Amino acid sequence: MPKRSDRQNRSRTESVEPNTPPAAQPDEALLSVPPAWAGDEDLGGDELLDAGMDAEASAQSGGSGLVPAQTIVLREPVETSAHGRRLDQWLAGKAPEFSRSHLQHLIEEGCISVDGRQIRTPSRKLQAGQQVVAELRPTPQSQAFVPEAMDLPIVFEDEHLMIVDKPVGLVVHPAAGHWQGTLMNGLLAHHEGAVLLPRAGIVHRLDKDTSGLMVVGKTLQACTALTRAIAAREVHRQYRALAWGAPPDSLRIDAPIGRDLVSRVRMAVVASGKPAMTDVRCLARLSPVAADGGKGPGQGSVSAVECTLHTGRTHQIRVHLASRGWPLLADALYGGAPALGMARQALHAARLVLMHPVLGHELTFEAPLPPDMAAAWSQVVHNEPTSV
Repeated sequence: MPKRSDRQNRSRTESVEPNTPPAAQPDEALLSVPPAWAGDEDLGGDELLDAGMDAEASAQSGGSGLVPAQTIVLREPVETSAHGRRLDQWLAGKAPEFSRSHLQHLIEEGCISVDGRQIRTPSRKLQAGQQVVAELRPTPQSQAFVPEAMDLPIVFEDEHLMIVDKPVGLVVHPAAGHWQGTLMNGLLAHHEGAVLLPRAGIVHRLDKDTSGLMVVGKTLQACTALTRAIAAREVHRQYRALAWGAPPDSLRIDAPIGRDLVSRVRMAVVASGKPAMTDVRCLARLSPVAADGGKGPGQGSVSAVECTLHTGRTHQIRVHLASRGWPLLADALYGGAPALGMARQALHAARLVLMHPVLGHELTFEAPLPPDMAAAWSQVVHNEPTSV
């Protein structure tokens, strides 16, 4: 928490909830997350977390420093020099650690009273001598980096790393709309060393509605080695997906990916994007298939595909396949209608191969398809197990 002046310390009292664990603050840059990581689809994607994105997060964090993680009650009279000033402007001067937009939200929520009367209008003009009482509640971002006990689906663990089989619906890292209940919160509760690591040891991501295998570092040495291995394309990731259309038996898609020029929540194949390469192998096709609930363009073919990443860009498989006219089933963001009972994008990280970042031996892991995708997969691929 930032230092306050002596006068501010005398005029404020902190209200700390009992049994609340202290918030971990591993990175000021991560207190706010840019639109690229926000939204229902959790646009973090399965990509390397690089310093450039952290810098973007820092630039958009708002406020002047780390935001307190507990509620502060401010009690102060309005100075003569502040007579006629807007309430939100006055509060911004008293609590510079909060953004003005957050303070306006607190006013509208009824957290501020003037001379005992609740005020909900940020533009209300103050008069000298009035007594202001403000319940300065923490922002959701400031409460994101706290441990939360959860049942982590751990496939493998030693003192250096963990392999997690991420379920559908679990957000990997806090972002707008998902400040709590993330994998990172679970990692902070799982082992004490996580609080000392950047992003609690997370070195790559899966989208909220993508299931499957992830590697997480448990020491700084392991995190550094894993990050370098991913950048050097030494970590091999294989996915299974169900896509509309009929891709050829095998192909390589080598097309740069960047932010969509029209919609900020989408990625796209763009000339100015980062290099991205995906190998695609078609395992089986089913035709005709009708979209569920009449939500698609009639009937079409559905293909079961195996995708191998050579790079790890945001939404790489989803973007590459959609760019060729083969969007994933139930991937609304990229034009894929639901079918075969799939209500979320039909994508699963099925196989992970890497060298142990400290001990040096090869590690290979496989994860079976979750029930929803296994049921859909079995309708396309016959007489084959649902694991790699």
